[in-house]
Amino acid sequence: MFNSLWLILMLDFGNGPQVEAFLRLVNGFGLCSGRVEVLYNGIWGTVCDDDWDLTDAAVVCREIGCGNVTAAKSNAYFGAGSGKIWMDDVNCTGIESSLKNCRMSGWGVHNCVHSEDAGVICEGFVRLVNGANSCSGRVEALYDGQWGTVCDNGWDLTDAEVVCKELDCGSVIEAQSAAYFGPGVGPVWIDGAQCTGSEASLVNCTSTKWGIQSCEHLKDAGVTCNTVKLVGGSSECDGRVQVRYEEKWGAVCNTGWDLADATVLCQELDCGDAGELMAYLGPSGQIWMDKLACTGNELTVQTCPFTGRDTVRRVVVRIMVKTKIGVNVNDPDIKNNLLEKIRNVVEGNEAYSVNWRIQPDEQVFHQQRTTTGL
Repeated sequence: MFNSLWLILMLDFGNGPQVEAFLRLVNGFGLCSGRVEVLYNGIWGTVCDDDWDLTDAAVVCREIGCGNVTAAKSNAYFGAGSGKIWMDDVNCTGIESSLKNCRMSGWGVHNCVHSEDAGVICEGFVRLVNGANSCSGRVEALYDGQWGTVCDNGWDLTDAEVVCKELDCGSVIEAQSAAYFGPGVGPVWIDGAQCTGSEASLVNCTSTKWGIQSCEHLKDAGVTCNTVKLVGGSSECDGRVQVRYEEKWGAVCNTGWDLADATVLCQELDCGDAGELMAYLGPSGQIWMDKLACTGNELTVQTCPFTGRDTVRRVVVRIMVKTKIGVNVNDPDIKNNLLEKIRNVVEGNEAYSVNWRIQPDEQVFHQQRTTTGL
């Protein structure tokens, strides 16, 4: 399950008392994602997803120092909160320094339930680039608004482990050096990283000062993390199976689960031979894989045949939109408003991920007789 928390502290350096944190992200993966919660009258509460969009989420990302926004999440994507719902109908212009400065219905004025809690995914302080998935690649850090690389001087498994933990990518498999994932561009921000393994972020590890080093991009560091883990057990080698897909952990259904499947998993996690097969009860959530059918020779369970993620979830929907004569549906303001309304209808459940197909002329909508099609 998600377990990260990030707070923005606003301090009064005058004679008055310190001001408590106003904003925090809860239940996210890494430091820069999660359910948005705000503090009002000394009580934490959530933000309703009515009209919640990328502009609003961008203000949150900038406020917590996490770079650009990646996604604005709705329908309690990071789990439902509890208690107060403080903000509804948030309408930021994008220039605000804090979410509290955006227009809204009024503190505590809403028509929502916690299944509508808003969330964000921001770039974060650290990212992996050019890898096979979001949990492998060249390590890059954000500093002074610019992404740069990490030199491989002293780069080891302990340093790589902090990156894997920060990105919620399971355990570390390998710490790569010598631009294994290709050389980067721009500054080399970190050199001689010395992590203890307890840090929440790579940027908290001891290293040479930012950008001061004699390292070239042919020495860029990389990392490969595991996208499979066991949770809820007594050790890292027993528990409920979780796989990571679309930057989110989900379960493996026990239908058809057998010794061959468990053997691949145990070898992948470097946990020796498979022992006892069990069905673990855990919290409800996303199920990514069903009817797993490993032969026992695969290197990872995600390369085994299965049903679920790909065979069930990929659905193409065609939507016809009627418009008045003379209305250009591809006008940016009209298009974005319309796509957001369509997304709200289609994404009635967090299991759905909606993507728009761009036509050859780089437009989303095409005119077809008296209607336009998606």
